[in-house]
Amino acid sequence: MTGPGPARRSRRPRRLSLLLAIGGVVGGTVSAVLGNVTGNLLSELSVAQLGSASAGVIVLGLAAAMIVEWRRQRQQAATPDDTEPPPVAGAPTLPWPAGFTGRAGHVDAIIDLLEKEHAVAVVGRRAVGTSACAIQAANLCRDDFPDGQYYLDLRRGGRRHDARQVLTALARILGTRPPASGRADDLADAVDELSGQLDGRAVLVVLDNVDDPAQVRPLLPPTARTCRLLLAGTGALAAVDGVVAHGLAEPDAADAVELFAAAGAAAPVARPHRPDPRTDPAVRDLVELCGRQPRTVAELGRRTAQHGWRHTDVLDALRRAVDTPPHQHVAASPATLLVTARDTAYHALGGEAGRLWRLMSLSPVPLDRPTIGALAGRRPDRVAALLHELAAGGFVTGAPGDRYEVRPLLAPYARMHLRDAEPARRRVAAQARLTRHLARRAERHAASLAVVGSPPDREPTLALDDDPYGWFDLHQELLLAVVRVPAGAAETLPRRVRRWWFRLAVALCGWLAHAERLDEWAEVCRTVLATPTADDRPEIAGWAHNELGVLRRRRGDPQAAATALSLAVAERGRRGTAQARMNLGLVLLDLGQFDDAVEHLELSRRHRSAADRAGHALTDLGLGAARLARGELEVAHRHLVRAANAFRALGDARGYAAALTNLVLVHAGLGEHLDAAQSWRAALREYDSVADPTNRAAALLNAGAALLSTTPAQARQAYEMLAESLRLRDGRPTAGLGRTLLHLGDAAAALDDADEARRHWADAAGVCEEAGDVDGQAAADARLVGSDAPA
Repeated sequence: MTGPGPARRSRRPRRLSLLLAIGGVVGGTVSAVLGNVTGNLLSELSVAQLGSASAGVIVLGLAAAMIVEWRRQRQQAATPDDTEPPPVAGAPTLPWPAGFTGRAGHVDAIIDLLEKEHAVAVVGRRAVGTSACAIQAANLCRDDFPDGQYYLDLRRGGRRHDARQVLTALARILGTRPPASGRADDLADAVDELSGQLDGRAVLVVLDNVDDPAQVRPLLPPTARTCRLLLAGTGALAAVDGVVAHGLAEPDAADAVELFAAAGAAAPVARPHRPDPRTDPAVRDLVELCGRQPRTVAELGRRTAQHGWRHTDVLDALRRAVDTPPHQHVAASPATLLVTARDTAYHALGGEAGRLWRLMSLSPVPLDRPTIGALAGRRPDRVAALLHELAAGGFVTGAPGDRYEVRPLLAPYARMHLRDAEPARRRVAAQARLTRHLARRAERHAASLAVVGSPPDREPTLALDDDPYGWFDLHQELLLAVVRVPAGAAETLPRRVRRWWFRLAVALCGWLAHAERLDEWAEVCRTVLATPTADDRPEIAGWAHNELGVLRRRRGDPQAAATALSLAVAERGRRGTAQARMNLGLVLLDLGQFDDAVEHLELSRRHRSAADRAGHALTDLGLGAARLARGELEVAHRHLVRAANAFRALGDARGYAAALTNLVLVHAGLGEHLDAAQSWRAALREYDSVADPTNRAAALLNAGAALLSTTPAQARQAYEMLAESLRLRDGRPTAGLGRTLLHLGDAAAALDDADEARRHWADAAGVCEEAGDVDGQAAADARLVGSDAPA
């Protein structure tokens, strides 16, 4: 029924093309002869026209022959099964596997499923070994199917077969009638004939490389109860009704090493005396870098044995391709080219999907969709489609926050493909796009930190746009990974990336400072100082020293802070020293050098731009504190009021509360007790919405001291404020801690608790001595002496 038909159909177009060619040549010849015969009777113009006509007839005949032949070849390519010699009906077609190693547990599980289920699917990502496992299991259970074992590759010739082609091939194998067309009723008729042929027979049909459930859907669920259907292909088969799926992932490390060794043993070995790959630790690292992909591991093992390559040399070549920074050039080794060439799953991807997967390997942590779009230079809708293709193929995996990352097992593989397929300039361009995107978003969210005032110890959240802390929490791994360039890479950071990289570092330090993550803050600053840009551009080195100075001041080391800030002032130039001079003035204020502090703060205000409202507010705050320390209350009041108004207009709750905290002491010193009470109440209200325990402790200290000096009858309330201030401090010996203990003793004395008062005064004297607060130590000693005097 299926024998002579296809051959007869294939000969008809060939005969037609031959007849057209012959007819064209003969017609042209006849036209030429007629032209010569009638030449004497017609004019030269007519002869020329006849000659042109004869040539046209020949050309048209040959063109028609070529068109017919091209259509015939296209039809053959579209239906390859129709042009191949049909197999003998009923002849077994199941191949025997060659060199199958490992996966024993999976093979046994497949055989057990075939005993109970009518349709079993071995599913997994492409090139993971589903075909080999299915064929091995089918061969081991041949005795259970004495009536035949048949095999069909649905991807034969590199083209995916549709449902009609699959049923046509099965009809040839089993001797039934193929479907007349691709319509559903014709496909159903063909399936009915196949079921009738298989009914009552113990037959195993293996369908390999099923890329789409639609290819085999007419066969499911199987109606022949004694027949078994074994499928191998995509994970989408697991969702098909009537199919029991067995998932298959990459082999474990031991199986991968065994596969490497077995392939090497079967190869023609150039040097027979070679170390056993099973005992060589380099081989285990090799197979991990290859993602434990069976085909790649086997081919690498065969080539390594065949050419006599040392395992350590191959491992070093692969590691160089994986670990070298993307912008640096590394010569491609034969091992690397072999690994990338044998990745059949990767080569089956679309061009855009493969490029996206390669570029995603530039990030060691998950990326959200906007960042992926910026990295690849693609629109969000296109990125969504490409991510779907990559996820379906097992190339990427999801992460919280609608983020994606290259599967960790395949990450080295992806970096090798990146180096092989993308030239250095395109890798650097992608790195620059990623850094620019992150820097812009980080700057936008860092600018909102002072306004939002979220607590640094808050729970992480997945919010992105409405909460800057949420955005930084979600992307902190990515930001730190981009800024923390690998060792040695900072010196060679591409110029195209450096500017955005530095801007990202600045924004990231702003968040780390707000979140009190001091160690990471210092690490980023040291990384910036290690770059060649810091040597070439003093203002960048000055920024880093300024950040380190603020950090050391926050850690309670004013001497080290003054050293770093002095370097910042010397390196940043006139325009860039405003912030550094202000910070240096505050440190000198902590050290008791009031005159020098005022000088630097005045220079800071002079060097600031008029548009820098926040900077002027900070400088006024520092000048107010310095003038207060020098006893210049009227001048201090003017600076602090100006700072408070500016901070309030800017929406900076932290700065506004700090200005009010200092105003408490100014009003108390001027005898304006009502204004002092209003100031400390307003400051504490602001600190209720700002997570700043250090400055809240200072506000409580000033409020308690003001209450004791102006309203002794409220000593209990003052005591509670001072106790809360003591609780908020971290216990480091600072002037603030000493003054808190000093006034806490005063409050206890006002409450007639002399023993507690002496204890606090003694502690205050010790802390002030250790912190270098001479005035505080003298005040504490005086109170202790007075408490020991007879009444």
